[in-house]
Amino acid sequence: MTIEAKESPDSHEEDQGGGETVDAGVPDTEGELRAELAAASEEVDRLRRAAAEFDNLRKRAERERLESRWNTAAGPLREFLGVVDNLDRALEAEASADDLRAGVEMIRRQMGDLLRRFGVEPVEGVNAPFDPNVHQAVAREESAEVDEPTVVQELQTGYMMESRLLRAAMVRVAVPAPPPASRDGNVEDGAGADADAAAGGA
Repeated sequence: MTIEAKESPDSHEEDQGGGETVDAGVPDTEGELRAELAAASEEVDRLRRAAAEFDNLRKRAERERLESRWNTAAGPLREFLGVVDNLDRALEAEASADDLRAGVEMIRRQMGDLLRRFGVEPVEGVNAPFDPNVHQAVAREESAEVDEPTVVQELQTGYMMESRLLRAAMVRVAVPAPPPASRDGNVEDGAGADADAAAGGA
């Protein structure tokens, strides 16, 4: 009896396919890599253009800031050049002390006019109630002639510009003298301490 060998289905399919198996689900790796590379290159170009645009905007903003600063300062400085001219003329002039003083006073008035033109006004000084918001107390004295802390000397003028403090005035302040001590040695009230606190402890 002769037994014939049976071919398995797998071997038969391999013969029909020429000995090669093709898997339709395997992606085209090279094509996908090319597409991803192209997309990445486009993204890099986009980011490079965005960075260049941002740098241009930054440079333009800086130029505009400098131009605005120059325009803001140029007007007032141009006005003050007239004061500088008058100072130069005063220094070059051969005049008496009285004439020089008169010239300096004229220049000071000119400066005051310019400051007012630009909204700058002096802080109220001597005989004004002490105000810690606009006064800087650098010295303090007791006085029976005041009922509240009062500016009695202005060591450096303060200035306001458009209702805002530009520079505080340096002042000497008189505060009410403390009341005489009672028989038991205690002060009658705390007025002296209140005055010290109001004067900033100067």
